[in-house]
Order: sequence, then structure tokens, then C-alpha cells
Amino acid sequence: MAHHSEQHYNLEQRFDFTAATKKSIMTVLVIGAILLGIGIILGITGGGHEEAGEAGGHAFHWYERLYANLWINNVFFTGIAIVGVFFFAIQFAAQAGWSTPLLRVMLSFGYWLPFAGLLMLATFFIANHDLFHWTHAYLFDKNDPQYDSIIDGKGAFFFWPMEKGTFPIFFIVRMVLFFGLWVFFFKKFQQISDQEDQLGGNSHWFKMRSWSAFFLIFFAVSSSISAWDWVMSIDTHWFSTLFGWYVFASWFVSGLAAITLLTIFLKGRGYLEMINQNHIHDMGKFVFGFSIFWTYLWFSQFLLIYYANIPEESVYFIERLTSDVYGPFIFVNIGLNFFLPFLVLMTRDSKRHGVFLKLVCSILLVGHWIDFFLMVQPGTLGHNGGIGFMEVGMFLVFGSVVALVVLGGLAKKNLIAKNHPMLEESYHHHI
Repeated sequence: MAHHSEQHYNLEQRFDFTAATKKSIMTVLVIGAILLGIGIILGITGGGHEEAGEAGGHAFHWYERLYANLWINNVFFTGIAIVGVFFFAIQFAAQAGWSTPLLRVMLSFGYWLPFAGLLMLATFFIANHDLFHWTHAYLFDKNDPQYDSIIDGKGAFFFWPMEKGTFPIFFIVRMVLFFGLWVFFFKKFQQISDQEDQLGGNSHWFKMRSWSAFFLIFFAVSSSISAWDWVMSIDTHWFSTLFGWYVFASWFVSGLAAITLLTIFLKGRGYLEMINQNHIHDMGKFVFGFSIFWTYLWFSQFLLIYYANIPEESVYFIERLTSDVYGPFIFVNIGLNFFLPFLVLMTRDSKRHGVFLKLVCSILLVGHWIDFFLMVQPGTLGHNGGIGFMEVGMFLVFGSVVALVVLGGLAKKNLIAKNHPMLEESYHHHI
């Protein structure tokens, strides 16, 4: 029986990115663009003359909100892209066999990385003062009335080896290095996958395993530092020692949800017929487990800061919990990202049926977007933030562009790693 199972499956299949699918995505893109346009117009007409107390008394401008949205979505979708590559590498490091037919689905998210890197750099250069308080030179000048000793103490982390307050070369080098190496590893994994498809044999699996090990070490360091750079440095006075873990957990759940959705989508279109309910169940268990892991980190960070009650740490939560704008979203955040997946995915059946997983994974993507919204907006926009047309529009625009890039990339190569040494094991996967 085992020898004949090969014949039933089409291992040469490619994803056909049909005009109809493109049209659906483009429709979402257009709706998002219209909502974004409405949000911008409302911002220009209604938001130009409010005085923002927290933002140092300067008038609040609509484009600051646009920049904050660009940043939220960029950080969020960068995370989903890099987690696809990360989860791919984990399969090789763990010598997993069950996930073999899913490997290319995971890896395809990496197609977004080069775009994410360029957008991140561009947004930083266009919006730096409006997003990052620490970019102001006067904070580092001891003779200036606005001199800030705490930020001055952290200045070298951004500006080394140049003078503090000049050009944040250290910060930019890190950004370029992280994206450069992430894209390098993504290309490397693709190259080895292509060779395996053409040549067969086990040597590519061993090669991939050692490259995965290098990538995982680099990812551990880079994902944490990028969380400090791109998110934590917005609230420059504040720090949390497990913030890198926290952002990783939010990224990881979002990435798992996206991989699960793409798998169910492909299966619904008649691809990946060797993926059965057991594979889907495994993805459901990952989503379930890491939603709880995210909550554990959320709670740990909150509890430690609440209990220690050190002013420069607790300000982060006070700013959010006591705010009319953000306070309610803290409960939405925990409801969508913990209670809902926890209660819905608890049973075995719900993890085996596409309909439950589609619902939960879609909600988790929105939920973790809200998580990043809560990390970025209070520090950049103060009480001028919120979720309106601009936020919803930008999320839809970003999501559909990412979908176009990822599906376009997926259509270029074989969907299944046909010469993977553990493909046979995956056929007989049963839990």
C-alpha cells in the first residue's frame, strides 16, 4: 500500500492565480483605498486644528495619523512574512515530517519581505519625527530646556558611532541588516528547494537543516532587537525586558493564522489533496497553543509592571488603560486574541474543520493588528488616535497587496516539495 500512495497525488501541481481570484483581491484593495481616502479627507477637514497636549503642545496634523498607520501595518505584515520563513525553518530544525506538503505555503510569505524592507526604510525617513520622539536633536543637548537625560542615556543605541542627535546610523544599519539577511535566507531556502525538486536525494534536506539552524539563531536575535527598534523605541522612556518575546508571540500567532488560512484556501480550490484533517488539526493546535502563549506574555508583562509600580514602566499601561480612546481596545485585544480562540478551538472537532479555523484565524489577524495598533498609536498620536476609516482602509489596502505578492510568488513554483525525503511520512500522518 505504502509504495502506491505516490500515484494518487499530483506532485507537479502549481497554484493557478486565476483572474477571478485577482479580481476579488483587487476589489478589497479598491474598497480599502476608498475608505483610506475618506479617512484622509476627514482628517484634513476635521483634525487640523486640535491642540494635542501630549505631543508637546503642537497642532496635530492628519498625516501624522497616516504615518502611524503605515508603521503599524508595516510592522504587522513584516512579522507575518518573516514568521512564514521562520516556521519553515523550524520544520527542518525539528526534523518534522508531518508538515512536508505545507512547506511551500509557509515559505511563500517571504515574498513580501523585500517590499516590507523598502517600505519600512521609506516610512522611517519620511515620518521620523512624527513617529519617533528620540529623533529630535534637542533631547541630547544639555543646554536645551527640553534636554532629556533618560533619552540621552539611550542615545548611543540609535546614533553610535556618530554624535547623538545627528543621523541614527546604528538604527538604520540594523534595519538594513535585518531585512537584508532575512531576504538572503529566504532566497537561500528557495534555491535549495528548487535544487531538491530538480535533483532529488537527501543531501538537500541536510543542507536545508544546517541553513535553518543558522537562520533560527539570527532570527532569535533580530526579531527581538527589531521589536525594540521599531515598536518599543516609540515610547522612549519606557522599557520592558520581555518585549521582544511579546512582539514575537504576536507575530507568530498572526503568521500561523495566515498560513492556516492560505492552506484552507488552497485546499478549497482543490490543491494539496494530500493534506488531510490531521494536518489541519495540527495547524489548529499551533494557533490554539500560541494564542495562550501570547496571553501568558501579555499578562506577565502587565503583572510585573503593575506589581513593581515603577513610574517609568507603569506609565505605558496607565496611558492605555485610562485613555478614552485606547482603554476599550485593551479588552477587545484580550477578548479577540485569547478568550475567543481559547473557547472556540478547545474541542478536537473545531481544530479539524475549516469553517471554525477560518473564522478564528480571520479574527486573530484583526485581533493582532489591534495589538500592534495599541503598541504604536498611543505613543505617536496621543489622544488623536483611534480606529476609523483611515485605519480600516489602510489595513485592507496592505492586506490585499500582501495577498497579491504572496499568491503571485506562490504561483511561480511547485506547490509541493515532491522530492522531500519525508513526503511519504506525511501521507500517513494521523493524530
